[in-house]
Amino acid sequence: MPASPDLLPDEIARFGADPAAAFAANLTSVQERIAAACHRCGRSAGEVRLLPVTKTVPAGVLLRAYAAGISEFGENKLQEARDKRDILADLPIRWSIIGHLQTNKVKYLVRFAAEFHALDSPRLADELNRRLDAEGRDLDVFVQVNTSGEASKYGLAPCDLVPFIERLSDYPRLKPRGLMTLAIFSAETGRVRGCFRLLRELRDRAIRVHPDLTELSMGMSGDFEIAIEEGATVVRVGQAIFGARPTTDRFYWPHASVDR
Repeated sequence: MPASPDLLPDEIARFGADPAAAFAANLTSVQERIAAACHRCGRSAGEVRLLPVTKTVPAGVLLRAYAAGISEFGENKLQEARDKRDILADLPIRWSIIGHLQTNKVKYLVRFAAEFHALDSPRLADELNRRLDAEGRDLDVFVQVNTSGEASKYGLAPCDLVPFIERLSDYPRLKPRGLMTLAIFSAETGRVRGCFRLLRELRDRAIRVHPDLTELSMGMSGDFEIAIEEGATVVRVGQAIFGARPTTDRFYWPHASVDR
């Protein structure tokens, strides 16, 4: 493993002097919460995959995360993921892109990403397939659905999902694994749960058209336990592992810190 560079003062202020120890402790806590949520709804903890989200976490700090046992990173922004991947290229890290992707960035994604969670249009599917074919490789994908109906969120409208799924066979380099959503930002648990429940219902319909669409990527630091209760198979957790982000979206949950 490459030597870890000295932490900068602002990195120490954000992550502490020993990030690896903090990340390991937070990771254990999140895994315990996943197991407890699964137990409450009669599921096995092995049914849920934890995808650590490293948005805004610098590459030098990710070396500490890797030392803490984290070898799969989810990134929202492709440019940020590319830069980190170039620095950490010697490590066996599995990179997942989980944020909206413009078609002009596809050529970069297909060179290193193992998974893409935000497939939301035929145009994007076509470009991904074309670029993947040129690279001679396949890509696991999740179809993003806008279950909250908010204009601020990307994803297919629920009524457009099945017609889109019916076209996926036109893109043989794409390997559909399931559906993805972002729940509404709300302290009202019922509204959040409704988004996850809708995605599960949509998955149950979509799977009749495409049998490989078995997974549900849903739930983040503030709501992953609710998502698990509604059937999540992948939870995308960042701040509960890496701490609050220095951005306007640093708190996903409005009434509590995610570091609980």
